[in-house]
Amino acid sequence: MKKLFNDLFQKANTGSWPIVISLAFLLVGTLSVYQSPRSLSAFLTLMICPLLLYFMKMNMKVKVFIGLLLIVVIFPVLGIRNIFYLEVIFQMAVFAALALGLNIVVGMAGLLDLGYVAFYAVGAYAWAIFGSKQLSLLHSIPGAAPADAQFTLAPDWFWLFLFLGVGLAALTGITLGLPVLRVKGDYLAIVTLGFGEVIRVLALNLDKPLNLTNGPQGITPIQRPSLPPEPILQFFRNILAPVVGHVPTDAEFYNVFFYFLALVIIMVAIIVATRLEDSRIGRAWTAIREDETAAIAMGVPLVKMKLAAFAAGASFAGIMGALYAANRTFVSPETFSFLQSIGVLTMVILGGLGSIPGVIFGAAAVVLLNIQVLQNFSLYLSELRQSDAVIPVINFAWKNLSNQLDPAKYQKLVFGIILIVMMIFRPSGLIPAERRKRELVEDKE
Repeated sequence: MKKLFNDLFQKANTGSWPIVISLAFLLVGTLSVYQSPRSLSAFLTLMICPLLLYFMKMNMKVKVFIGLLLIVVIFPVLGIRNIFYLEVIFQMAVFAALALGLNIVVGMAGLLDLGYVAFYAVGAYAWAIFGSKQLSLLHSIPGAAPADAQFTLAPDWFWLFLFLGVGLAALTGITLGLPVLRVKGDYLAIVTLGFGEVIRVLALNLDKPLNLTNGPQGITPIQRPSLPPEPILQFFRNILAPVVGHVPTDAEFYNVFFYFLALVIIMVAIIVATRLEDSRIGRAWTAIREDETAAIAMGVPLVKMKLAAFAAGASFAGIMGALYAANRTFVSPETFSFLQSIGVLTMVILGGLGSIPGVIFGAAAVVLLNIQVLQNFSLYLSELRQSDAVIPVINFAWKNLSNQLDPAKYQKLVFGIILIVMMIFRPSGLIPAERRKRELVEDKE
C-alpha cells in the first residue's frame, strides 16, 4: 500500500501536474469555504494547499505566487466573511512561533524545557501592565477599579513593547539558564518546570500589597495599536463589501491586522531560526546536544552557548506574548499553565525535533485538531443529542449520549495517543530534520 501511494505521488509530482493539483485544491477549497463558512471539510481542503506547495515540485515563482495569493488575498477575505477562520490561522502563527522558539532549546541544543510558557507570560504581562490602566490601580482592591483610572501609555506604544517583549523574555531566559547550567536531563526538566510555575504563581499573587497583575482576575482592557487612517479603511471597505457580503467593521479589520502582523513575525522567526541553524552557533548547539564532553573538548563555550539557546528560544515567545495580549485585550495566569508548555512541546515532537518546517506543521496540526476537528465533532454530537435520531443496529437514541463523551473534553488524551503512535511508528516526526533521519537510520543498522 505504501509503495502504491509513493508511486502515485511520484507520478503526480512530475511535469505540470503539481501546479494543476495545487490550483485545483486552492480553487475548490476557496469556493467551498466561501459557500459553506462553517464546513470543516471545506476548510481542511483549503489547508491542504500549503502542504502541496511545500511537498510538490514546481517552479519557485509559481509557489510564491500561489502562496501570496492564499495568504494575502484569500485568507483575509474568507476571514472577514467568517471571522473564526482568521482566529484559527492567527493561533497557528502564534503557536508556530512558540514551537520555533522551543525547537531551538529542545531540538537544536538538546535542553529539555518544560517551563517555556513562562517567557510567553513575560511578553504578555509586559504590555498588559503598561498598555492598560493597571499602573493607576496599584493601590486598589482587585476587581474594584476607580472611575478616574487612566491608561498608562498611548496605544501605539505597543510597537515598542513588541521589541521590549523580545528583550525581556531573552533576559528572563538568561536568568533561567544561569542556575541550571550544571544540571541536565531529568533534572533540567524539573528545574524548568518549577521556573514556569514560579512565573505563573507570581502573576497569580502579585495583586497585593501592590496590585500589579490583578491576580486571578487578570488584566483588562488592554489597548490595541491604532488602525490606519479612516480614508484607507474606507477604501478597503468599498472594495471588500461586495465580496464578503457586508461592510467590514473595525473589529474585523483588527482581526486582519493581527493576522498580518502575526504572519510578519512568523516569517522573521523562520528566517532567524534558519540562519541560527546554519551558523556557527547552530553547529555549537548541535555539538552540545550530541555530546557535551566532546563539545567542550572541541572548544565550544558551553556556558555561553546554553545561555544563548535559552535567550534565543525565549525571545520568540516574548514577542508573541505581547502580540497575544494586544489581540485578546485580556490576560490572566490561567493562560500560562504548565499544560501550555506541554502543548508546545507536543507540537515540536509531532513535527520533528530540530526541523523548522516540521515544528510549523506540528503547530498547525495541533491547533487544527484542537480548535477545528474536536470542537466540530463535539458540536455535531450536541446536535444529535437534541434530535430524535437513533443508531439503527443497536437501537440507541443519541439524546441519551452522555455529555462526558464530548471529544473536546479529551484533547489531552487524543494528543497523548498521537504522541505514543508517533514514537512507535515515526519517532523522527512528520517532517523530520535531515540529521535526525540519519541518526535514526544509523541506530537501526
